[in-house]
Amino acid sequence: MNKVFLIGNLTRDPELTETAGGVKICRFSIAVNRNYSAADGERKTDFFNVVAWRGLGETVARFAKKGNKVAVYGSIELRNFEDSQGVRRTGIDIVAQDVEFLTPRGQSGDDGYDAAPSQSGSASGSKKPALQAFDDDGDIPF
Repeated sequence: MNKVFLIGNLTRDPELTETAGGVKICRFSIAVNRNYSAADGERKTDFFNVVAWRGLGETVARFAKKGNKVAVYGSIELRNFEDSQGVRRTGIDIVAQDVEFLTPRGQSGDDGYDAAPSQSGSASGSKKPALQAFDDDGDIPF
Protein backbone atom coordinates (compact mmCIF):
# COMPACT_ATOMS: atom_id res chain seq x y z
CA MET A 1 0.00 0.00 0.00
CA ASN A 2 1.40 3.40 -0.99
CA LYS A 3 -0.30 6.20 0.99
CA VAL A 4 1.12 9.36 2.51
CA PHE A 5 -0.37 12.19 4.60
CA LEU A 6 1.66 15.38 5.07
CA ILE A 7 0.99 18.75 6.69
CA GLY A 8 3.30 21.61 5.83
CA ASN A 9 3.74 25.08 4.37
CA LEU A 10 4.12 25.88 0.68
CA THR A 11 7.70 26.93 -0.06
CA ARG A 12 6.74 28.75 -3.28
CA ASP A 13 3.63 29.69 -5.22
CA PRO A 14 2.06 26.75 -7.11
CA GLU A 15 2.84 26.49 -10.83
CA LEU A 16 -0.05 25.45 -13.08
CA THR A 17 0.89 24.05 -16.49
CA GLU A 18 -0.75 21.87 -19.11
CA THR A 19 0.42 18.65 -20.72
CA ALA A 20 0.60 18.26 -24.51
CA GLY A 21 -2.76 16.47 -24.24
CA GLY A 22 -4.38 19.44 -22.48
CA VAL A 23 -4.44 18.00 -18.94
CA LYS A 24 -3.80 20.57 -16.18
CA ILE A 25 -0.97 19.82 -13.74
CA CYS A 26 0.00 21.87 -10.70
CA ARG A 27 3.43 21.55 -9.08
CA PHE A 28 4.30 22.91 -5.65
CA SER A 29 6.51 22.01 -2.73
CA ILE A 30 5.87 21.93 0.99
CA ALA A 31 8.13 22.14 4.03
CA VAL A 32 7.23 19.67 6.78
CA ASN A 33 8.75 20.09 10.24
CA ARG A 34 9.84 16.96 12.05
CA ASN A 35 8.32 16.53 15.51
CA TYR A 36 11.70 16.36 17.25
CA SER A 37 14.86 18.47 17.47
CA ALA A 38 18.44 17.49 16.67
CA ALA A 39 21.11 17.27 19.38
CA ASP A 40 21.98 20.94 18.78
CA GLY A 41 18.34 21.93 19.47
CA GLU A 42 17.59 22.78 15.85
CA ARG A 43 14.35 21.46 14.34
CA LYS A 44 14.79 19.60 11.09
CA THR A 45 12.56 20.20 8.09
CA ASP A 46 11.86 17.95 5.11
CA PHE A 47 10.89 19.34 1.70
CA PHE A 48 8.52 17.45 -0.61
CA ASN A 49 7.60 18.09 -4.24
CA VAL A 50 3.86 17.66 -4.82
CA VAL A 51 1.94 17.16 -8.06
CA ALA A 52 -1.82 17.73 -8.31
CA TRP A 53 -3.67 16.84 -11.52
CA ARG A 54 -6.75 18.23 -13.30
CA GLY A 55 -9.37 20.00 -11.15
CA LEU A 56 -7.47 19.53 -7.91
CA GLY A 57 -4.42 21.15 -9.49
CA GLU A 58 -6.49 24.09 -10.74
CA THR A 59 -7.96 24.58 -7.26
CA VAL A 60 -4.55 24.54 -5.58
CA ALA A 61 -3.15 27.00 -8.13
CA ARG A 62 -6.10 29.32 -7.61
CA PHE A 63 -6.32 29.38 -3.82
CA ALA A 64 -2.89 28.49 -2.40
CA LYS A 65 0.21 30.66 -2.22
CA LYS A 66 3.67 30.60 -0.69
CA GLY A 67 3.54 30.22 3.09
CA ASN A 68 0.04 28.69 3.27
CA LYS A 69 -0.34 25.61 5.45
CA VAL A 70 -1.89 22.63 3.64
CA ALA A 71 -2.63 18.97 4.31
CA VAL A 72 -1.78 16.70 1.39
CA TYR A 73 -3.08 13.14 1.04
CA GLY A 74 -1.73 11.01 -1.77
CA SER A 75 0.94 8.53 -2.82
CA ILE A 76 4.69 8.52 -3.36
CA GLU A 77 5.93 8.21 -6.94
CA LEU A 78 9.54 7.52 -7.95
CA ARG A 79 10.73 8.66 -11.37
CA ASN A 80 14.03 7.96 -13.08
CA PHE A 81 15.57 10.45 -15.49
CA GLU A 82 18.86 11.62 -16.96
CA ASP A 83 20.13 15.08 -16.07
CA SER A 84 21.81 17.42 -18.56
CA GLN A 85 25.21 15.73 -17.96
CA GLY A 86 23.78 12.28 -18.73
CA VAL A 87 23.80 11.10 -15.10
CA ARG A 88 20.89 8.82 -14.08
CA ARG A 89 18.88 10.38 -11.27
CA THR A 90 15.83 9.45 -9.22
CA GLY A 91 13.16 11.96 -8.29
CA ILE A 92 10.49 11.56 -5.66
CA ASP A 93 7.09 13.25 -5.99
CA ILE A 94 3.96 13.16 -3.88
CA VAL A 95 0.96 12.69 -6.18
CA ALA A 96 -1.91 14.43 -4.41
CA GLN A 97 -5.32 12.81 -4.23
CA ASP A 98 -6.64 15.51 -1.91
CA VAL A 99 -5.36 18.86 -0.62
CA GLU A 100 -6.95 20.67 2.31
CA PHE A 101 -6.20 24.34 2.91
CA LEU A 102 -5.39 24.92 6.59
CA THR A 103 -4.45 28.62 6.56
CA PRO A 104 -7.52 30.79 7.23
CA ARG A 105 -8.52 33.17 4.45
CA GLY A 106 -6.72 36.47 4.66
CA GLN A 107 -3.76 34.96 6.54
CA SER A 108 -0.44 34.56 4.78
CA GLY A 109 1.15 31.87 6.98
CA ASP A 110 4.62 33.01 5.85
CA ASP A 111 6.13 32.45 9.29
CA GLY A 112 6.04 28.65 8.97
CA TYR A 113 3.89 28.16 12.06
CA ASP A 114 0.21 27.48 12.51
CA ALA A 115 -1.76 30.52 11.37
CA ALA A 116 -3.85 31.85 14.23
CA PRO A 117 -6.76 34.24 13.76
CA SER A 118 -5.71 37.85 14.19
CA GLN A 119 -6.70 39.78 17.29
CA SER A 120 -8.34 42.52 15.22
CA GLY A 121 -10.84 40.18 13.54
CA SER A 122 -11.02 38.48 10.17
CA ALA A 123 -9.78 39.86 6.86
CA SER A 124 -13.24 41.15 5.98
CA GLY A 125 -13.24 43.37 9.05
CA SER A 126 -16.06 41.64 10.94
CA LYS A 127 -15.29 40.70 14.53
CA LYS A 128 -16.03 37.35 16.12
CA PRO A 129 -18.51 37.39 19.01
CA ALA A 130 -16.97 37.57 22.48
CA LEU A 131 -17.08 34.44 24.62
CA GLN A 132 -19.58 34.42 27.46
CA ALA A 133 -18.44 33.76 31.03
CA PHE A 134 -19.43 30.32 32.32
CA ASP A 135 -20.65 30.06 35.91
CA ASP A 136 -19.28 26.77 37.23
CA ASP A 137 -20.51 25.95 40.73
CA GLY A 138 -18.11 23.00 40.94
CA ASP A 139 -20.74 20.25 40.76
CA ILE A 140 -19.97 17.41 38.39
CA PRO A 141 -23.02 16.79 36.18
CA PHE A 142 -22.66 13.01 36.13
